[in-house]
Amino acid sequence: MVRSGAYLCILAFIALMTFTAQTTGAAAKWVEFEGESGAGQGKHIVFVTGDEEYRSEESMPMLAKILAVHHGFKCTVLFALDKETGEINPLVPDNIPGLEKLEDADLMVMFLRFRELPDDCMKLIIDYTNSGKPIVAFRTSTHPFFYKKNKNSPYAKYTWNNKDAAFKGGYGRQVLGETWINHYGIHKKESTRGLIAQGMDDHPIVRGVGEIWGPSDVYGLTTLAGKCTPIITGYVLKGMDPRDAVNPEKKPLPVAWTKTYTGALGNESKIFTTTMGHAGDFQDPDFRRLMVNACYWGVGLCDKIPAKSKVDIIGTYEPNKIGFGGFKKGLKPADHAIPTK
Repeated sequence: MVRSGAYLCILAFIALMTFTAQTTGAAAKWVEFEGESGAGQGKHIVFVTGDEEYRSEESMPMLAKILAVHHGFKCTVLFALDKETGEINPLVPDNIPGLEKLEDADLMVMFLRFRELPDDCMKLIIDYTNSGKPIVAFRTSTHPFFYKKNKNSPYAKYTWNNKDAAFKGGYGRQVLGETWINHYGIHKKESTRGLIAQGMDDHPIVRGVGEIWGPSDVYGLTTLAGKCTPIITGYVLKGMDPRDAVNPEKKPLPVAWTKTYTGALGNESKIFTTTMGHAGDFQDPDFRRLMVNACYWGVGLCDKIPAKSKVDIIGTYEPNKIGFGGFKKGLKPADHAIPTK
C-alpha cells in the first residue's frame, strides 16, 4: 500500500508525541526517556544525581537523552528535590525520589556529592551496589556520602572520609577506586587534557575517542584501590584553554579508570569512574563519546559500540556556570522532557 507524505508525517508526529509523553515520569518526580531503537534497546539506565557544584542536574539529563534517542536505552534521571515544591535543588542532601527504580536497572550512573540519605533510600543504592550490576560514576562521586547527622546509621561507613581500616575512604575509595583527596590542578585556573592511557588504545571504551579537553581540574589521587585499570590519563594545563601548554611540574594522573568491585554478597561489579564531569567537559564530543561507550561497556554491549558513537546533543545544552548555589531555580524534572515540535 502506498502511503502519502501527509500520512507519514502524521505517523512521525504521533511517534514524537509518544516519546515526549514517556519522558515525564510518575508525578514528575523524575524524568524518563524511552529509547525507541538502537543497540541499547531493552536496557535500563538509572541516573542518580545530586551535586551542589558541577551542574549534574543539567549534564545528566543531556547525556540520558543522547543514550535514549541515539542508542535506544531507556533512561531514568533522578534528582535532589525540594520536599515542599518538588523543584530540583541540589543543595538538598537527603531527598532523591525514585531510587526504587534501581531495582530493575541494568546500569547505575552516579553523580553525587556529600549526600546523607535516609536509611531506606540509602539501602536501595547499596543493594544495587552489592548486586553485581555495573556502575558509571562522575567526578564528585568519589565523595558521594557524608554522614554528619546520623553517624549511627548502618550506612555511615560509606562516608567519604571513613577512617576505619576495614572500609577506609568510604564508598568512593572502596567501590569506585578513590575518595576525595584534593584539587591537583588549580581549580578554575588549570584545565585538563585527557589522552588514552598507555596500552589502552584497543579498549572498547575509547573506540572512536580522540583527545579530550575539559575545564575540569585534575583531581588528586593517592593510589587507586583494588583492581583498577587507568583508561584516560589527565595532563594538567597551565590555563583554561585547550591550546595551553602542559604544566611540567605536575605529572599526569589517571582521570578515568575501570575497576572490579566485589560487594558484600560476593558479587563482582564492573565499575567505570572518571574524575572529570565539570558541566563544560560535556561540550567536548569526545568526552560525551567516552561516556556513551562506558555505558555500553557496563551493560555488556562492547561488541555493539560503534566505530564512532553518535553523541549529537538533543535540543540545546546551555548549563549554568559551575559553583555552589548556581543551579537554575524553579525547574522540575519534567522541564527536562524533550519538547514537542
